[in-house]
Amino acid sequence: MRWLQVEEPPAAAHVLVLSPGEETVAALTAFSQRREVGAGQVTAVGAFERAVVGWYDREAREYRPIRVDEQCEVLSLVGDIAVGDEGPAPHLHAVLGLRDGTTRGGHLLEGWVWPTVELVLRSSPATLRKTYRPEAGLALIDLAHRESGAG
Repeated sequence: MRWLQVEEPPAAAHVLVLSPGEETVAALTAFSQRREVGAGQVTAVGAFERAVVGWYDREAREYRPIRVDEQCEVLSLVGDIAVGDEGPAPHLHAVLGLRDGTTRGGHLLEGWVWPTVELVLRSSPATLRKTYRPEAGLALIDLAHRESGAG
């Protein structure tokens, strides 16, 4: 991955260019943790050699994987970053375009880059925290635990 900071803190913006073979979720998670991003907004375009998106099954309380085992265009990738139990973590959704013009979409679980993913990360000086909510079976942003300051 190559990256460039294009706007200064406290509301910094970074452009990340991922390389072939990188896994998008892992690369963004590692970058967010190294840069200590406490809250952020993510957008991206590019392409994957293969991917896995998920649909959340609320009864089973788990993501049902939807595998995309072919080259696909990242038509839209949006999400946020908030701090969970293991530090900053992205929550990403993607719409992927297939060769026949159909799409697959959902929560991005894995996205293996080819030839590139171009991502913009806009961070905030605030810190947003995720709290586990048993009724949903997920850790979700909890505005009652918002912190101001560098993130």
